[in-house]
Amino acid sequence: MEGSRKITRKMDFYNLDAIIAVGYRVNSKKATSFRRWATSILKDFMIKGYAVNQKRLDVLNKTIAIQSRMLASTLNIEEKEVLNVDDVIETANHFRCIDMIIDHAKAALTEKFIKELHLVLKNGTSDSRNDWFAVGDYKKLPNEVGGRDTAFPEEVADKMKALLMEYNAKEAKTFEDILDFHVKFERIHPFQDGNGRVGRLIMFKECLKYNIVPFIIEDNLKMFYYRGLKEWDNEKGYLTDTCLTAQDKYKAYLDYFRIAY
Repeated sequence: MEGSRKITRKMDFYNLDAIIAVGYRVNSKKATSFRRWATSILKDFMIKGYAVNQKRLDVLNKTIAIQSRMLASTLNIEEKEVLNVDDVIETANHFRCIDMIIDHAKAALTEKFIKELHLVLKNGTSDSRNDWFAVGDYKKLPNEVGGRDTAFPEEVADKMKALLMEYNAKEAKTFEDILDFHVKFERIHPFQDGNGRVGRLIMFKECLKYNIVPFIIEDNLKMFYYRGLKEWDNEKGYLTDTCLTAQDKYKAYLDYFRIAY
């Protein structure tokens, strides 16, 4: 209502994921300001609302766990669908990782940079408070992914050095080269946790470096993405097509905001 008039207007609604994705694709002063602002807001939110001190964070985690169970029961939904503190922390950390890959987009891919990504991603999470969890360093305990064995902890350093040497020996990386590196990285599974997120951040960075439109694997593509990883040696098309589909969606975002690529 506007005074005595009843007004109906068609409103434009924007997808937050799209806005964030585009904001992190554009390397301009305005986009950089957006990224810094978003990161500072989330960081301030965490500091003031969650991570005042370790004791308060632990109490909050327990409180949220209880409330999550109550809410899940009341709404008849899965408990895992309810937000927890680690989700908030890793979301803010992911913003910082995106800034890192934008700032270092043209730099060579190194072990040091990969470890720094993991350090930033997992910093302040509940995992980081476990003695057996190496934040920003390679795993201490064996792990697996999708029922597949991965490199043993004592093998990781040598395998990562060999992988990076093989990859960096190629002067001009193609889309397939980036995917091939990703598959091999995930099979090594160098970190205790966070390998998928770090691996996909690396793909994003390398796409930027070689002027390839990057992409985000969203939930509706996850099962196809996992199949692509598993079947890479037999059929590269599964993962390639999945990532091209994700790239097409990203291009649609760029087209909508009239950003050349």
